[in-house]
Amino acid sequence: MLEDIHLSVAPGEAVALVGPSGCGKSTLLNLAAGLLDPWEGKVHNSFTRSTMMFQQPRLLPWKRTLDNIALGLKARGENAPRRHATARRLALEMGLADEDLDKYPSALSGGMQSRAALARVFAVEPDLLLLDEAFAALDIGLKSELYGLLARQRAAHGCAVLMITHDLMEALRLADRILVMAGSPGRIVASHAIDEPAARRSEDWVFAHTARFIREPGIRAAFGLPPC
Repeated sequence: MLEDIHLSVAPGEAVALVGPSGCGKSTLLNLAAGLLDPWEGKVHNSFTRSTMMFQQPRLLPWKRTLDNIALGLKARGENAPRRHATARRLALEMGLADEDLDKYPSALSGGMQSRAALARVFAVEPDLLLLDEAFAALDIGLKSELYGLLARQRAAHGCAVLMITHDLMEALRLADRILVMAGSPGRIVASHAIDEPAARRSEDWVFAHTARFIREPGIRAAFGLPPC
């Protein structure tokens, strides 16, 4: 259950929702995506092309990788040569090889599937990207690489991002603003703007600011941690 939620995302802005399990982060993201209807209040989405990436890649197992990446373009009515050319270009930018594009998802590693899923969401040139714990299951090296790919695509297309994550370091690395949620009922209890440009957030910067962030009383209370 959510209560008294007021949330806005500006064009080109990256907003991260963090908080403990069960506080309503996924419900809020699904409302923003239009996958749920609000039982009270309103959701207004002025973005024209919203896409969503989940924790699991969710590639269609009966389609080859190239057709999975081009799925949104097919739904939009683009002809096969054009959508396949776009999908191939993005796949190569994401680190996939030409021979991977003829494979079915079952023949790809987990990391390759995640690359294909990221290519699929950017194929439609979204102005809003919704990330549902999209990097949670990846190892630290692949996470870092996909963070870089995401940053380059955002810089190229200027899309906004609304993401949920349990990982405070991920939020500090990727977001322009962090909203902290608490549960029972689900509500936003704190908002933190990050002034440092994402391109200048080094590993040391992320580690240091995560340590400071987790020591704040409001953050500790939201996650059920004892006072410092």
